[in-house]
Amino acid sequence: MKVFIYGTLKQDFPLHDKGLENARYIGEVQTVQPYPLFIAGSFFGPMMLDRPGEGLRVRGELYEIDDGRLPVLDELEAVGEAGSFRSRVDVVPLAGGDHLSAVAFFKSETWLRPLHEGPLADYQDRRFVPPWER
Repeated sequence: MKVFIYGTLKQDFPLHDKGLENARYIGEVQTVQPYPLFIAGSFFGPMMLDRPGEGLRVRGELYEIDDGRLPVLDELEAVGEAGSFRSRVDVVPLAGGDHLSAVAFFKSETWLRPLHEGPLADYQDRRFVPPWER
């Protein structure tokens, strides 16, 4: 299964080794549709809303994972908590190519308090506080 990663699970970010170590990296992509991506919450997390057509086209990384890795990513992304879920998104390689469908992680507006920054096209912020430091 393909997973679109736009925040703290990207290479060289705090959650990458916990969720995607040894996963097959496919390459850099961006969403076909614009989406609102913000930095929010007391822990300065990147949060994308499931509102295609709003915001900016979001850049990120595409990975191929096995089904057994999805529960690990769900836990890191707080899937199952109110307003935190996954859905599908269409992405296109930055180098060109066909549209691909991938799983992406989304938050609802309730996670946007306090709102620090956004909308963004490319998450590069380093203020994120990982769960083990909160």
